[in-house]
Amino acid sequence: MKGVARREVRRVAEGVLQAPAEDDVVAEEPLEIRAQGETLAITMRTPGADRELAVGFLFAEGVISSRDDVGRVSHCGRPDQEGYGNTIDVVPGPGVSLDIDRLSATRRGTLTTSACGVCGRRSVDDVIARCTPLPVARGAIAPATILNAVDGLRSRQPNFARTGGIHGAAIHDTEGNVLSAFEDIGRHNAVDKVVGALLLSGRIPGSDPALLVVSGRASYEVVQKASAARVPVVASVSAASSLAVDLARASGITLCGFVRNGKMTVYSNPERIR
Repeated sequence: MKGVARREVRRVAEGVLQAPAEDDVVAEEPLEIRAQGETLAITMRTPGADRELAVGFLFAEGVISSRDDVGRVSHCGRPDQEGYGNTIDVVPGPGVSLDIDRLSATRRGTLTTSACGVCGRRSVDDVIARCTPLPVARGAIAPATILNAVDGLRSRQPNFARTGGIHGAAIHDTEGNVLSAFEDIGRHNAVDKVVGALLLSGRIPGSDPALLVVSGRASYEVVQKASAARVPVVASVSAASSLAVDLARASGITLCGFVRNGKMTVYSNPERIR
């Protein structure tokens, strides 16, 4: 299965080291993201849906704004070359010039790890400055929709079931229907994949995406990506960080954490929940 690798392990049971055995582990490889042939970032990711990942990343960074900006997205090199599949280039659509210079003051050419998507940023202020506040519509989404969406995320993580080491993200509409769902070793990559898929299908920007759910915690970058995609509600299985809460409040996003067992903590803009 793509996204999963096999490695030899030794287990300990009842204090005794067992014989060698094969086990599933999540795959992690670098992906160099290029635009117009120029390297913009290198991210550690789980292979699969690289096209969606690259497009979602560039959208979150403001390099592209719609599917009309995207022409061809393809891996570089030849299939018989070593490392093929680990470099991808986004070519703009006809008559489109991508604004790649906007990354020069943030993370251009830096390494994005699987644990932290913005380790190359020079300033957090750059993220906050680009968030346009969303209008807060009262009673726009039911608590049950949020709870059910988070509860259902695990069922859309086949590689988590095999490895126990991969994050998931999904975007739903206001009725709880799944619009896009992906896994990745990096939570931020999983979000880029779901956003990129919807952008390529023409649903982002749009009014359908209403709820982003993520496994684990809610970091400020998850909120930033939701803000860029105009997704008004973000829900996570675990806690939210202080900057994620501050950014959600400033950008008009309803941020929910500890969404499990029929309960949740609402950190910002609770009036959106009916």
